[in-house]
Amino acid sequence: MLDRSRFVVSDAVWEKVAPLLPGKATDPGATGKDNRLFLEAVLWRVRTGVPWRDLPGEFGKGNSVFQRSRRWAKAGVFERVFAHLSGDPDFECALIDGTIVPVHQKASGAKGGLSLRPSVARAAG
Repeated sequence: MLDRSRFVVSDAVWEKVAPLLPGKATDPGATGKDNRLFLEAVLWRVRTGVPWRDLPGEFGKGNSVFQRSRRWAKAGVFERVFAHLSGDPDFECALIDGTIVPVHQKASGAKGGLSLRPSVARAAG
């Protein structure tokens, strides 16, 4: 059973995102089955890095979720949601990686930094 309290999309965020998603009752064509659960499935997969086929069953069939995410990606749905939300940062979380965080020169083995010395056992032998 999925612990819905651990989901990423809060009620406040969902209110901002829901009107941007296809498959609403007001849209022509088929109504999307639980867009919020689908969005959680995509975010869960991105967070964990597992293959689509390993999604928990509560999210639906892995291939169905994958196909729907492909359709949304081709239609620019994710880009539209990101553009809408990126203008309103809430600083709930921040992602930092090595491309934006400088490392001190000594940490990379520059002069005066890391020095390799032969082990005592080798020198004695």
